[in-house]
Amino acid sequence: MIGKLKGTIDEIGDDYALIDVHGVCYVAFCSSRTLSRLGSPGEAAVLFIETYVREDQLKLFGFMTALEREWFNLLQSVQGVGAKVALALLSTLTPSELANAIALQDKTAVSRAPGVGPKVAVRIITELKNKAPAFAGEAAANIGLKQELGEGVAPAPVADAVSALTNLGYSREQAANAISAALKNGGEGADSAKLIRLGLKELSR
Repeated sequence: MIGKLKGTIDEIGDDYALIDVHGVCYVAFCSSRTLSRLGSPGEAAVLFIETYVREDQLKLFGFMTALEREWFNLLQSVQGVGAKVALALLSTLTPSELANAIALQDKTAVSRAPGVGPKVAVRIITELKNKAPAFAGEAAANIGLKQELGEGVAPAPVADAVSALTNLGYSREQAANAISAALKNGGEGADSAKLIRLGLKELSR
């Protein structure tokens, strides 16, 4: 079992990186996001690895962070999501963006990934909504509020403030992030007008 590779980049392909570790080159299949951040041939690289062993093949999948690797496995726990679709999702959305989209039940954001139709997006959101907070990374602190927004049970001032910001052209995720920050500054008892004002201040930074 290979858990991590530390070596030199030998080659970057469309969907893989070839990593030279003391003269032995390993092929690691990666998301386009990982490949874009990895570097150029000849540079040092570190990849977190998920090893797949099947009857007829052995494949390595590489990730920049352990959190991305965890999401890769979590996504495949959903029926209809295999390694290819999981990599497509991680190419399209960061782990925090995925956690936010699931909490907000934003199937449009999830279905932006190639190979993810509306039905699969809904299945991902439904099956992972209770698991996503544990895999949210830095976004974990705001996931509770976003789940309330997604499920329609957020306090009226919060829901109204998020709605007002989305009506101004901000995405639901941007609005939710701004109002989450506004709640910390304005307090739980703040009315929608105050939350909107503080939210716009956050968005202007």
